[in-house]
Amino acid sequence: MKKFVLASIVGTLLLNSSLALAQEKMEKVTASWLPIMQTMAYYVALEEKLFEKAGIEINSVKFQNPNQIIDSLVSGQADFGPPGAAAGITALAESRYPGTFKVFGLQGGGIKVGMINDGLIVSNASTISSFKDLKGKSIGTLPGIQWKTITRYILRQNGLDPDKDVRINEIAVPMHIPSVVAGTVDATLSLEPVGSIAIASKEARRAMTNPVATFIADPFYSGVSVLSTKFMKERPEVAKKVVAVLDQATKMANENFDKYRPIIAKYTAIQPDQVQYVAQPYLRANKDLTANDVKSYQALVNVFEKEGVLKEHMDIQKIMLKPTDLK
Repeated sequence: MKKFVLASIVGTLLLNSSLALAQEKMEKVTASWLPIMQTMAYYVALEEKLFEKAGIEINSVKFQNPNQIIDSLVSGQADFGPPGAAAGITALAESRYPGTFKVFGLQGGGIKVGMINDGLIVSNASTISSFKDLKGKSIGTLPGIQWKTITRYILRQNGLDPDKDVRINEIAVPMHIPSVVAGTVDATLSLEPVGSIAIASKEARRAMTNPVATFIADPFYSGVSVLSTKFMKERPEVAKKVVAVLDQATKMANENFDKYRPIIAKYTAIQPDQVQYVAQPYLRANKDLTANDVKSYQALVNVFEKEGVLKEHMDIQKIMLKPTDLK
């Protein structure tokens, strides 16, 4: 009996020791993310425990403002931005702090691929059908320089002066639909799933679908997956695992979107009974990126140059992750 008890105690100690050793081996990595549809691959990775299977313990930090994600990476508070980090803000931050980022995935939507990234959202009673109808009116955008710049550029493309003809208000994502419904603004330029929520609520609608792809590039990528170079240099093997996990999760999200629909309600403002209305995002894994994808990203960065936000031309190829970067 004593031998059995002793063996049991020794077994328990060995098990606890093994668990402790396994936990010690788990690499702790911090991710900063935005609750939008472009972040879908990250949600899949979390739900399927792909990071844990790769030996990574994720500290997952949610923000409502895209600027905050990039700020957390610049300051060293986060190691990577999952899919959905602001593509334009990433380029701007890189121009100010050269060598800070590497982009390893793109997310958005497009007219030709039939996937929705953004919409011009108005109340059901509104007569607005395009940006040209916004003269003398107001439009809401996501907080931060990226969507303010995109909005200003699109207004110019529609013959309007963004400084005189239209009032631009920066509004947190959860307040886009309430602001339109209440009449605080006449319209919003919103990322998914705002348009899907609007339709599901039956209180608002898309006056235009994928307007940014119409006026800037088709497909249009407003989201990126981004690594901090500090993280890459200090822990290249772990950074490589993060890229591999998100490539795998992107493939899973693309091929089995309907299977993963229910988890959208867990990570975004979509309610469980509304997930059926959500549009599938256009997600591009690092291993699948093409010259055309990079060209589309370049078109967005060029908008920042045209609007005077980016003071000099940036070749986006320089910040795209290359196989040799993680060797």
